[in-house]
Amino acid sequence: MNAIDIGPWQLAVGYILLIFPLAIILWYRIGIVGTLLVSVVRMTVQLLLVGLYLQFIFEYNSIYLNTAWLLVMILVADVSIARRCGLRLRHFCLPMFVALAAGTAIPLLVFLGVILRRPNLMDAQYAIPIGGMILGNCLRADIIGLKGFYQSIRDREKVFLNSLAQGARLSEAVRPFIRDACKLALTPTIATMATIGLVSLPGMMTGVILGGADPMTAIKYQIAIMIAIFSGTAITVWLAINLSIKATFTHYGILEKTIFSGK
Repeated sequence: MNAIDIGPWQLAVGYILLIFPLAIILWYRIGIVGTLLVSVVRMTVQLLLVGLYLQFIFEYNSIYLNTAWLLVMILVADVSIARRCGLRLRHFCLPMFVALAAGTAIPLLVFLGVILRRPNLMDAQYAIPIGGMILGNCLRADIIGLKGFYQSIRDREKVFLNSLAQGARLSEAVRPFIRDACKLALTPTIATMATIGLVSLPGMMTGVILGGADPMTAIKYQIAIMIAIFSGTAITVWLAINLSIKATFTHYGILEKTIFSGK
């Protein structure tokens, strides 16, 4: 049994649902109509183009092409994180790329090689959607963690400098800020794991069921992907912060103000 296809006209009907949020936005004069319409158009065009490209990737199923596509996804996520955190890319590009690559690759390879026991670890049918799910969550966690870490040091500069003045090394002075940033970044995933299945049916589980699998198989997939996602977010947030510290602090342990894009 395969998932039921959605025809062009049926998909077009789906856009009618936008009437409800548009009515609310217009009634209360929220002022995001333009942003909403641009976002919907971008989403539609981007996903259609990606869909066409993924059809080619799935048919060709080359390990090199699949790996290249995942690297492109990581690079796009890298740029997106820096922009949404208000940080200059030149300071964070390499550290975040390494962190995202590690946070995606480690749980992905365990998922495909150990849990699913796939002979081809980079099989497009599994590697790209699962890698995308892990990477998407790593992106969100990195935005929360990095922004929280650097903004916290910026806002509590006196506390941070006081620790250095009392003889603390940089690694010791930033430790409480790293702890708070990691807690901030990981808490949403922990909350999701605590309520999953009771509050909502998650994406992986729903997708597997729509693909024709029985509910228990779908549940096992969901458990495995949630553990993979949580592990990936923990790896990428911790690595992103620690790897970026060398490029964002002076030899005296002072935070470079030029790392913020607003400066």
